[in-house]
Amino acid sequence: MTTPLVEAIPVAALAPSLGDNTGDVDRLRRALPPELAAMVPFARLAKVGERFRAAGFAGAAVVNRLGHVAELVDFLPASPAQLPAMALDLGTTHLEATLLDLPSGRRLAHATRPNSQAEHGADILSRIHFAGKGEGLALLQQAVVADINALAAELAAQAGIAPEAIRALSIAGNTTMVHLVLGLNPYHLCREPYIPLVNAPDPCHGADLGLAIHPAAPVWVLPSIGSYFGGDLLAGIVASNLDREETTSMLIDVGTNAEVVVGNREWLIACAGAAGPALEGGVARMGMRAGPGAIDQVTVDPETRAIRYRTIGHEKPQGLCGSGIIDLVAGLYLARMIDIRGKFRPAAVGDRLVAGADGLALVVAPAEEAADGKPVVLSQVDLDALMRSKAAMYSILTTLMHQVGMPFSALHKICVAGAFGRHIAPRQAIVLGMLPDLPIETYQAIGNSSLAGAELVLTDGDARQRARELVRKITYVELNVNQEFMLRFSGSRFIPHTDHHLFPSVPFYSEE
Repeated sequence: MTTPLVEAIPVAALAPSLGDNTGDVDRLRRALPPELAAMVPFARLAKVGERFRAAGFAGAAVVNRLGHVAELVDFLPASPAQLPAMALDLGTTHLEATLLDLPSGRRLAHATRPNSQAEHGADILSRIHFAGKGEGLALLQQAVVADINALAAELAAQAGIAPEAIRALSIAGNTTMVHLVLGLNPYHLCREPYIPLVNAPDPCHGADLGLAIHPAAPVWVLPSIGSYFGGDLLAGIVASNLDREETTSMLIDVGTNAEVVVGNREWLIACAGAAGPALEGGVARMGMRAGPGAIDQVTVDPETRAIRYRTIGHEKPQGLCGSGIIDLVAGLYLARMIDIRGKFRPAAVGDRLVAGADGLALVVAPAEEAADGKPVVLSQVDLDALMRSKAAMYSILTTLMHQVGMPFSALHKICVAGAFGRHIAPRQAIVLGMLPDLPIETYQAIGNSSLAGAELVLTDGDARQRARELVRKITYVELNVNQEFMLRFSGSRFIPHTDHHLFPSVPFYSEE
């Protein structure tokens, strides 16, 4: 039986009398199930006692289930129709949240918004440096707390409730983002030996962080393993059940970093590396996140070299998201419009090749088709960024598999998370040498596993326990000091690879 993070427990107690002078709060605790030894936080003591008496000593006690500790934080005159709680994927560039009803697990609302910390730094490293300057840390915390409050207000409006009715918040984010939302100094995260201030912060309350939800709402943060292995990836493990599988599988989550886990119910090994930005629209000039107007699918006719594309929402194109870039570059390679180094072959590209601000560029969507009247192009600079990202991705995967002494063929399945997984065509990624050359059915898109894991810890005590135990179960490989990774990276900067025998299903053009 699942145990939600917050419960409303029916209570009916005898009224006090001259023969029973037990204090109101003590009377309430005595009326709770005997196995529930609940403490009352001092900040809630007066309200709990007053509301218990006002309700006539009968109603519903609101209890926060925090593992070995239970908190009695409120009393209601009757069991509520809903107990809303908020799950949050705390991303570096975007935040995504849902509102759930804890007793039923039903999703009540969904919302996203950009991370306002971007004005103080586009990436994790720049924010860590900004946090060390004057009021930088306070400004970063204020920005993300304001974002969470805006999301809470939007979710509440969709569900027809007040934000203060939100009774719990779970957060899945990378290690740096967790430090920043908690107001913790991230200074040592990017400095050898890369040690967080805390891996597994204890739950706090909404009021502690200035959140515009119920002041006694528990804020449950999924723990991290290292500086580059955060609670977002751990949430993905919980959501994908990787830690319960008998067979060996892999989880890949591409965002600001590429984060990878391999293992089963007996063992898990993980690492993370900077392979993400070009794939999520953070490097390419025409790159964008997967959203309306993003070109997410591209086909290139290998004979005529004609280019066709599809946009998300079937709107006029604004740019290329990660999956669109992968489709396009794979198609260009198969049509021999680029060489094995990822360089344009002008004679093959023809009049689609133009001189742009970044040098040579390929016109994907001409100006008359684009949303803003400007052509959507892929420049040589964009191509070079993708080649680095695809090389890093494959190097991360091969380094991790080498650590456990297993070939890729030993993997039962590969779960690909996030927008990258939802939109990517595995076959095209294989052509580029980004993903291993395995049967397509090996790859499974699982959506936003970080958010799914955050939802699970709200509704399921077993998921919370698994998250705590995973911290001790996972072996983390630090790639920043891994020489094998750097050697593999050099060999992966060709299409599909310097060793084309690793990709037997991909045509190899030797005369470039």
